[in-house]
Amino acid sequence: MTVAVLLLGVPMSIFGVVLAQDSVRSDLQLRTESIARAVETRLTYDLEIDSEYLDRWADDTGDMPMRVTVTTPDGEVVVAGDDFEGNTYYHRQPTARGALVVVEVPASSLFWRGAQVVILVVVASLVAFGVGALVAGRQARRLAAPLIYLAASAEQLGAGRARPTVVASGVEEIDLVSTELVRSGERMAQRMAAEREFAANASHQLRTPLTALTMRLEEIEMTANDPHIADEARISLEQVERLVGVVDDLLSAARSTDGGTTEPLELSEVFEQLQREWGPTFKRGGRRLRFSDPDEVAVLATPGALSQALSTLLENSLKYGDGTTSVEARPSKSGVENGVVIAVSDEGQGVSDDLAPRIFERHVTSGKGTGLGLGLARDLVTADGGRLDLSQRRPAVFSIFLAAVPKHLEPDSVLPPGSMVVVGRRRRRR
Repeated sequence: MTVAVLLLGVPMSIFGVVLAQDSVRSDLQLRTESIARAVETRLTYDLEIDSEYLDRWADDTGDMPMRVTVTTPDGEVVVAGDDFEGNTYYHRQPTARGALVVVEVPASSLFWRGAQVVILVVVASLVAFGVGALVAGRQARRLAAPLIYLAASAEQLGAGRARPTVVASGVEEIDLVSTELVRSGERMAQRMAAEREFAANASHQLRTPLTALTMRLEEIEMTANDPHIADEARISLEQVERLVGVVDDLLSAARSTDGGTTEPLELSEVFEQLQREWGPTFKRGGRRLRFSDPDEVAVLATPGALSQALSTLLENSLKYGDGTTSVEARPSKSGVENGVVIAVSDEGQGVSDDLAPRIFERHVTSGKGTGLGLGLARDLVTADGGRLDLSQRRPAVFSIFLAAVPKHLEPDSVLPPGSMVVVGRRRRRR
C-alpha cells in the first residue's frame, strides 16, 4: 500500500506543480495581451493612459501580487499594481503603435502555487494511506479470526477432543481445511473408540480368571504342607498380581482416552475456587494465601486437572514453605504467543540443590510424603499441552505454562460455542 501511494503520489505531485505553473504563465500571457489591446485602443483615440486606468487589471488577480508597466510611444512610463522586489516572472507584449506592455509577478508566487499542490497531494496521500490501513486492518482481522479459531480447533483435536466443533468462516480455503479437520477427527474418534472397546473387553475378560487364579494360589499357599510348594505358590501369586496391575493399567488407560478434555477456563473462576478451598486451611496454619487478578484470562486446560495441579502446589507450599503463598498469572515471556504463566511461590527456604533436579520424579521426596504429588501434577499439565517447571529454587517458585485464548478476540469467536466452562467448587480429597 505504501509503494502504491508513493508510485501515485510522487508523479501526481510533479504533474500538479507543472500544471499550476503553466496555469500561472497562461494567465499572465492572456492578461498581458488583453492589456495591450486596451492600450492600443486608447492610443488610437488619443486617450490618456494613467495608473488609475491600469489598476483594474492589476487588482483583479486574487491573492497573487502583480505589477503592470506600460511604456508609451513618447517614452512615458506608467506603472500600476503592487510594489515588490526580487526575482520576477514577466511577459512582454508590444502594440502596433509602438507601446510596450510588461506584466510581472513575483517568482515566489510560482513556487508557492507549486508548494500548495504538493501539500494537497501529501495530505490526500496520508488520508488514502490511513483509509487503506484501516481497511487492511479490518480485512486482516476478518481473515485472522477464522484462522485462530481453526488453530484452536486443531489444538483441541491434538489434545484429545476427537470431534472439534468448527463453524463456517465464509472463506472457501479455510472452510476446506476445517471440513477436512472434522473428517480427520471423526476417523480418529472411530479408531479411538475401537481401541478403547478392545482394551476394555480384553481387560474385563482377563480380570475374572486372574482373580480366580489369585484366590486359588492364595488357598494353595495357606494350605500347603510342603514349604517348597508354598514358596512356588507365593512366587506365582506375585506374578499374577503384577499381571493384574498391568490389566488395571490398560483398563484405566482405555477409560481416560475418551478425548475432548481441554476447554477454555476462566482463571478468575479457578482462583476463586482455590481461594474458597485452601484459604481457611492456610488461615488455620497461620499462613496467608494471596491470588492475583488474572484480568479475565482464559486458558486451554482440562476442567479439574488445572485445579488439581494447583492444589498439589498449594499443598506442598503449605507443608514445606513459609510466609505468604502467592499465585500469580502473567503473560508468558518465553516467546510463545498467547501463553500464560501461573506462578506459585512462597517465602520459605526453597528446594535443596540435591532434590531440585529430581523433584518431579515419582517417589522422590524430602521424607515427609509419598513423592507422587508433583509427578502427577506435571503429568496433568503436560496432558493439556502445558509445562510445569521449578523456575526458582530459593524461594521456591513453581510455574505452569499454558496456552491461552488470544486476548484481543472474544473467546466465543475463537472457540466453539458453548465450550466456555465455569469451574464449580470441588471438594478436596482427604
